[in-house]
Amino acid sequence: MIRRRLRIPKPTSIFRRRNPPATAPGTVTSSDETKPVIIREICYNTQRLTERHIDDLEDLKIDQQPDKILWVDVVGVHNGHVIQKLGELFDLHPLTLEDVVHTHQRSKSDDYGDRIYFVVRMLHDGKRLNSEQVSLFLGPNFVISIQEREGDCFEPVRERIRQKARIRSQRADYLFYALIDAIIDGYFPQLEEYGSRLEALEDRIFKHLDDDQVSEVYEIRRDLMHIRKLLWQHRESVQSLIRVKHDLIEEETRVYLRDCHDHTIQLIDVSEAFRDQCTNLRELHLSELSARQNEVMKTLTIFATIFMPMSFVAGVYGMNFDHRVSDWNMPETEWVYGYPFALGLMAVIGVGLFVYFWRRGWLKG
Repeated sequence: MIRRRLRIPKPTSIFRRRNPPATAPGTVTSSDETKPVIIREICYNTQRLTERHIDDLEDLKIDQQPDKILWVDVVGVHNGHVIQKLGELFDLHPLTLEDVVHTHQRSKSDDYGDRIYFVVRMLHDGKRLNSEQVSLFLGPNFVISIQEREGDCFEPVRERIRQKARIRSQRADYLFYALIDAIIDGYFPQLEEYGSRLEALEDRIFKHLDDDQVSEVYEIRRDLMHIRKLLWQHRESVQSLIRVKHDLIEEETRVYLRDCHDHTIQLIDVSEAFRDQCTNLRELHLSELSARQNEVMKTLTIFATIFMPMSFVAGVYGMNFDHRVSDWNMPETEWVYGYPFALGLMAVIGVGLFVYFWRRGWLKG
């Protein structure tokens, strides 16, 4: 029995919680305060726009005019002191700050009266599935986004703000929706990449079989199951924003949130279709492997069948009985043409069987 060694995919993510058990709720911890935290500020209305990097949180324009929208984009959750200071400036609930630094949260939407806290996971481009937690806060005239590391899908939103697009004339809830929509739409390119990988894998299975194909199918299927789980969480959290009425979210913005909800459903359907395709590819690989093994066995059987009577003839004439000590003699062994006769007989039998197999269609692929 041939044992096939499969390449075991590495796990996508590992659950880690920083706070020890029985820690007081709302405790904000730091993993590494030596790493820098990037803080960007975008303040705008229909006429003016200011965009800058902040070195000290005290420089934030938290006392802005009501007709201006403030977007604070924070990169880095490892410095608990900065996160806690940000919560004090914008009156954020301690439980939400604890969830910010503990990046194992599932997607959710929490209502804290004059603040809305939203957790979502953002995918990054790459050969392996890579995601990070993004925390969003919505206030009366501000939005705060907190990411784990540099690199996001918010640049199109920033460009729309710089180009005086429709977002400049809307309230903070529209910016809040735009960030959520940008993160969810970022799942489309990733799923398209998985679709391309599945199509290429299908072509490779038909052309050449190897052990890595099964491992790749399992790896893609595992990633798709993880994406599907994230999308179901996003679907529930966005739906809660639509279902529960809040003074911070206007009715017009709810219409756009419903469109965002439709995108999550569409992404779930695509991920489930690709997951079914993984199952089909696994069965295709097994069927192709079985079919090729059957072809090998058929070829070996045909050759064995052709040479079997030839071996019988060679065995019979190889016994070399002496006619002087036995009444059963073999006159062919004393015949001058006996050897060519035996070879010719074996050739005729082999050719005859080959022609017979050909006419029956057993030699055709």
